[in-house]
Amino acid sequence: MDRYIAFDVETPNRFNSRMSAIGIAVVEDGRIVDSFYSLVDPEQPFDWFNTQLTGIDSEAVAGAPTFPELWERIEPLMSSGVLVAHNAPFDMGVLKKCLQSYGIAWRPQVRGLCTVLMGRRLLPGISHRLNDMCAYYSIDLAHHRADSDSMACAQILLRYMESGADIARFIRTYTLY
Repeated sequence: MDRYIAFDVETPNRFNSRMSAIGIAVVEDGRIVDSFYSLVDPEQPFDWFNTQLTGIDSEAVAGAPTFPELWERIEPLMSSGVLVAHNAPFDMGVLKKCLQSYGIAWRPQVRGLCTVLMGRRLLPGISHRLNDMCAYYSIDLAHHRADSDSMACAQILLRYMESGADIARFIRTYTLY
């Protein structure tokens, strides 16, 4: 498959069961061809730590769509390629919890890539935190902002592709139900 959906979520609290923001960057034919960003009303309280980290609080999400409202809009995009995230177990886990808590049936499993795991194999011996990888590749980053983080993830994936990495060998199956 030649279409990758890099996404990043921010969460309102320590439970990591809801989103307060999502960013999506679409990679197709070796370039970023589309992007999407939205705040999300998590319908849960915000922890001080998460607000400090992301800059998102209850006032910021006032009037933002809830996850079910947003899902109607982003599901076709999320279904259009291999999902990619930097630290995919976290982002896939939040997606899974949102789908389950709202009773949204999507797919029991999705194909996905984790750019952290890829990086550990392709570039051993360096830090693979998102901000460190962005510094390594000279990628602009406004860290813990879902739009910037998803775009950075897509750009890291492109750097791996440009280096000749066999992306297909890193694709894993993530269980959502």
